[in-house]
Amino acid sequence: MSTTVTTLSSRRKPRRLPIIPLLSALMLLTAIGWFIVELVRFSQQSDRLPLNVSVAGVDVGGMSPSDAMRAWESVYNAPVTLWYADSPIQLDPAAVGFRTSRDTMLAAARRAGGGEGQYWLDFFNYLTGRRTQAQAGDVPLVAEYQPQLLEQWLRTEIVPRYDRAPGGASFDLQTLTLRPGASGYRLDVEAAMPLIDAALRRPDNRVVTLPVEGADGRGIGLEVLRSMIIDYLDAQGFIFDGQSTVASVFVMDLETGEEMNINGDVAFSAASTAKVAILIDYYRSLLTNPSQDEAYLMSQSLLCSNNSSSNLIMQIIGNNDLFAGLADIVNTTQYIGARNTFITAPFDLGIAGQQLGSIPVPITEPNPNFNTAPDPVNQTTTEDLGTMFEMIYDCAYSGSGLMTAYPDGEFNQTECRQMLNLMSANNLERLLQAGIPAGVTIAHKNGWLDNVHGDAGIVFPPNGRNYIIAVFVWENTDFFSFDRAWPLIEEISRATWNYFNPSDPLLQRRTDIPPTAQECVDFAPPYGQVNLDDINAWRTGGNADAAAPAEGTGDGG
Repeated sequence: MSTTVTTLSSRRKPRRLPIIPLLSALMLLTAIGWFIVELVRFSQQSDRLPLNVSVAGVDVGGMSPSDAMRAWESVYNAPVTLWYADSPIQLDPAAVGFRTSRDTMLAAARRAGGGEGQYWLDFFNYLTGRRTQAQAGDVPLVAEYQPQLLEQWLRTEIVPRYDRAPGGASFDLQTLTLRPGASGYRLDVEAAMPLIDAALRRPDNRVVTLPVEGADGRGIGLEVLRSMIIDYLDAQGFIFDGQSTVASVFVMDLETGEEMNINGDVAFSAASTAKVAILIDYYRSLLTNPSQDEAYLMSQSLLCSNNSSSNLIMQIIGNNDLFAGLADIVNTTQYIGARNTFITAPFDLGIAGQQLGSIPVPITEPNPNFNTAPDPVNQTTTEDLGTMFEMIYDCAYSGSGLMTAYPDGEFNQTECRQMLNLMSANNLERLLQAGIPAGVTIAHKNGWLDNVHGDAGIVFPPNGRNYIIAVFVWENTDFFSFDRAWPLIEEISRATWNYFNPSDPLLQRRTDIPPTAQECVDFAPPYGQVNLDDINAWRTGGNADAAAPAEGTGDGG
């Protein structure tokens, strides 16, 4: 029995240690420990921003709040480059009070993490050294600055330094032409403000091309024409504002309405220029289209300056009462704005036994600093003549002017065009007409006495820049020769033509003008052939429809 037990015991196998399970358990415990340690470390970084957050376009994921703020501040505190033409200019945002709203943006960044799922994804990326691919979103910029500081900086620092004013215009007294100044440029501050605002709020491409406007340097305004005329008169030894000599000039650009005057409110003897006011009032009194007799009467008054015809028209206006007609004309001129113009007595016909009388003179207020000893019963100013021609022109081509002043039908466009068409036949070939190219239409009325010479009208250049011009020259003498006076008026007219027609100037005084004015028999229609719609139709025996003055036949009409 004992022998058997001993034999069985000797056959039992020895026990071995469980190495693999032990190693597996050890590795598992190690991994768990490492996981716990890294989780603790990651959790200890909970004050950092989420890994998938950017602020105002700047990646700040995983940064501490202080590092994140420094990151976006370094971007938005960087200068903005402004290009003024080819010149770069650095704008320091701090100079205009630019600052970000740190607390607001930081709080928004902290909320942008993405919840528990995002937490474990961030932890996984932390363990693997990877960054989260999907962004939770960009926290928008919240910032402010002081626009008034920006505008002040542009106007006080940039504009004075970089803007270049265009050169002033000049003129040449030899040719009576005007020259534009050098070109320039200027910053459009209002347009620049929003462009700079946008650049201040961008994290990149912080560059602005400033809106710079080119100034053409033309600088040729009516004030330059005024200076040239004054210098021309001085060069001719004619003092425009002297005690014994006075020049008066009125010019209006009918395209823009701009005016220029030299002593435009000085009173002069109107002489035959008063017949413009008579023509206006005659048309106001007509109830029907002018008859041939009435048309001929007007042509004799305006084209031939026939005083008896003018007196007869005033008598017709007054219903056979000459003085009632005078009063009506005075009322009309005052009403339409020619307040320093009046005719209160008939024209002296130089007939023995002619009895002259007058009506009361209206209250006027011409320039008191000059005394040209004007006719006490027949006065005007260049401004007033300009006003009358403007009222006719606006009526003729805009349906305003006289038609607006008298809205009850006293005037119509056809009548106003007829007035201009009639005066466009005043082909003296001297005075204002001698200062423009031959063939250019001018509707005008002249007048002169022993010591005063004047002319006023509308010029219709081919370029369409129609303009009014009225000129008087006076000298305190018993006889102011037309040989002296007329060239002054003609060269003033030429200077004005050159202003309005820079591409077609008259570089020198015309050599084809006659020594004295043409006689009216050369341009006034004969009786029975006065076509107020085409004042020159009598030359061909035609009866053409009305033609605009700007489309005249080229013979002064």
